[in-house]
Amino acid sequence: MSYIDFDKKKLVNLKYALERELLRTNRAGSYASTTIITTNTRKYHGLLVVPQPLIDDNNHVLLSTLDETLISGDEEFHLSMRMYPGGHFHPKGHKYIRDFISDPNPRLVYRLGKMIFIKEYIFARNEDQIFIRYTLESAADKVVFRIRPFLAYRNVHDLSKANTFVNTSYKGVKNGVAWQMYKGYARVFMQYSKNTEYTHVPDWYYNLEYIREAERGYPSQEDLYVPGFFDIEMRKGETIVVSVALEEKNPAGFKRQFTAEVNKRIPRDNFLHCLENAADEFVVKLNKRTEIVAGYPWFGRWGRDTFVALPGLTLVRKDEKTFRAVIQTMLRELRDGLFPNIGQGKNAAYNSVDSSLWFFWALQQLQLMTGKKSGIWKDYGKHMKSILHHFSKGTHFNISMHDNGLIWAGEHGKALTWMDAIVNGKAVTPRIGYAVEVNALWYNAVVFAIELAREADDRAFVKKWESWPERIKQSFKETFWDDEKKYLADVVNDGMKDWSVRPNMIFAVSLPNSPLGNFTSNAVVDKVKNDLLTPRGLRTLSPRNPAYKGKYFGDQAHRDEAYHQGTAWPWLLGAFADAYLRLRGEQGRALIEKLYTGFEDVMSEAGIGTISEIYDGNPPHHAGGAISQAWSVAELLRIRWMLDEPD
Repeated sequence: MSYIDFDKKKLVNLKYALERELLRTNRAGSYASTTIITTNTRKYHGLLVVPQPLIDDNNHVLLSTLDETLISGDEEFHLSMRMYPGGHFHPKGHKYIRDFISDPNPRLVYRLGKMIFIKEYIFARNEDQIFIRYTLESAADKVVFRIRPFLAYRNVHDLSKANTFVNTSYKGVKNGVAWQMYKGYARVFMQYSKNTEYTHVPDWYYNLEYIREAERGYPSQEDLYVPGFFDIEMRKGETIVVSVALEEKNPAGFKRQFTAEVNKRIPRDNFLHCLENAADEFVVKLNKRTEIVAGYPWFGRWGRDTFVALPGLTLVRKDEKTFRAVIQTMLRELRDGLFPNIGQGKNAAYNSVDSSLWFFWALQQLQLMTGKKSGIWKDYGKHMKSILHHFSKGTHFNISMHDNGLIWAGEHGKALTWMDAIVNGKAVTPRIGYAVEVNALWYNAVVFAIELAREADDRAFVKKWESWPERIKQSFKETFWDDEKKYLADVVNDGMKDWSVRPNMIFAVSLPNSPLGNFTSNAVVDKVKNDLLTPRGLRTLSPRNPAYKGKYFGDQAHRDEAYHQGTAWPWLLGAFADAYLRLRGEQGRALIEKLYTGFEDVMSEAGIGTISEIYDGNPPHHAGGAISQAWSVAELLRIRWMLDEPD
C-alpha cells in the first residue's frame, strides 16, 4: 500500500475527491495540477501550466485537461469528468476509478467491465513537459483509446472564452501534432510513443464550471478549445506514453524518459519525504536566477517569504549552494535598504518593512546550520551595512529609526508588515507605527551585525553601532511591555497601544537575539500558547477578541478580512518552536514533537503530500488559501531539524 492512496469508496465520493488536489512542478516554475480524479475545480488547474515571457510575467494554462475514452467493440467507456453549471457532471468517469496511489508518482487504476486500465503522470524536472503513461493491464480484445486535448491558452488568473481569433490550424510532427492558439504563445506539441491517428475537428466546449472559483467569489465558467482527437489501438499488456511539451521531442525515448523521471524523485513514502518533495517544488532556476515561489498555484516570488522559507527549504537539507544562489538573486534587487515585496525588475513593489530584516535572520540560520562562523560579513557585510544605514537614516514608506532606537514605519493605504491584507483600499490590520515583530527583528539584526563585524575586525562599524543595542532593548520593553497584562503590545503609535493578542510578539522571544529577559519571555510564550496555539499553526488573533474570525471563506473581501483576524498560519509554528524549546528545553520537546507529527494527518488533505498556506482558526481547522505554501513546508522541516539536532 502507498503512503498516500485513496480507494474506490473515497474516489466516488465527489465532495471528498474534489477537495483533494495534486501538484507537480519543475525548476522553471511550471506546474501540473488537478484533483485526484482529474476533474479541474480551479482556473489554476491544468496539465501544462507554464510561463509565457512574451505575453507577461505570469504562468499560463496551455493544456487544461484531457478527455479520455476507451472503445471496445460497440461500447464506449468515458474516463474523464467535467463540471458544468448547475452542478452537472459529464461524463462521469470517476465511477470507474478503483484506486489512486501517489508514490512514486500519481497513479489511477480504472476497472471497466473486463478491462483494467492504468494512468500515471510525471512532470519533467527540468523541462516544460508532462508525461502520461497509459497501460491496458487487462482486456479481452484490442481496444481503441481516444484522447481529446482541451486547450486554454490564457493567464492563470483569467478564464478562456470562445472567440473567432483562435488559430485553428495545426502542424503534424512525429507521432503527433502541434498547436498554437494565439500569436506570441508557445506551441504545444502532443506526441505518442507509438504511431497514432489524429482527426482534426476544431470545436469549443462551453461553460466548464470551476467550483472553487465560485466559492471564492470569482467568475467560474470558461470555454475550452478542442482542436481534434487522437485514436490509438492498444492490446492487453501494452503501454503507451504521451508527451505534452513546448518543443518537438523524439517519441522513441518517451518510455525510458518516463522511468528516468520517476527515478529522480525522492519517494513519497513517509511524512518527511513528502515534505522534502514539496520543498523541492518551490525552488525555481531560470535565466541565471534562483528563486523561491511563495506558494502554488497562484503566488510568485515574495521577498519576506523567501527569507523565512529559505533555511528550511535548503540548509536543513544541507543545500548551501541553493541558499546562496537565492540570496544572490535577491541582493541584485536591494534598493535603498529594501528588498522587493513582490515582483521583480520594473514590476517590483518594495512595500515591506520586514523583508530586509528577515535577510539577517536567514544569514543567522546559515551560520547556525553550517557551523561557519566566518565569511558571512565578507560575503554580505556591505549589504547588511546598507540596510542598517537606510533604516537608521530613513527610507521609503516612512521607515526610519527614531531617537529611541526603534523602527517606525507605515503610511495610510499601505500594509508593510506580513499582515498585509487590504480591503477596499484600506488595510485590515494597518499596524502603522512601532510594530512589535519589526522591532524584535531590528534588534536582532543590529546585534548580529555587530557580532559579525567584531569577528571580522570591522572597527569602524562596531564603533558606530555598539551603543545602540542597549538603547533599543530598553526602548523595546518600555514601549511594548505591560507589567499588569504580562504580554507585548502589537503596535504602538503616538502613545496609543494596540493590545490585540496576536502572534507577532512571539518573535521577540524566538529570534537568536532577544530584547526580552527570562520572565517576560516566559510570559509571552504562555500568552501565545494559551490564546493562539492550534494544531495547525498560531491564530492571528485571539478568539477572545470581538474581531476574531475563526473561519476563512467567502469572496475576496470576506477572506481578506479573516486572513489575519484569527486564521491559523503553520509558518508561525517555527518561531513558536524556537521560543518554546529555548525556554523549556527537554521538557518542551513533547509538545513540539506533537505539533510536528500532527501535520502528518494533512498529507491526504487539500494539496496532498504538502502543507497549505492557512487553516481555519476554529476546529476542525480546515485548510485554506494556496494548497502548497513554501514557508509552511519550510518551517515544519526546520522544526524537525530543531528536534533532531543536538544542543
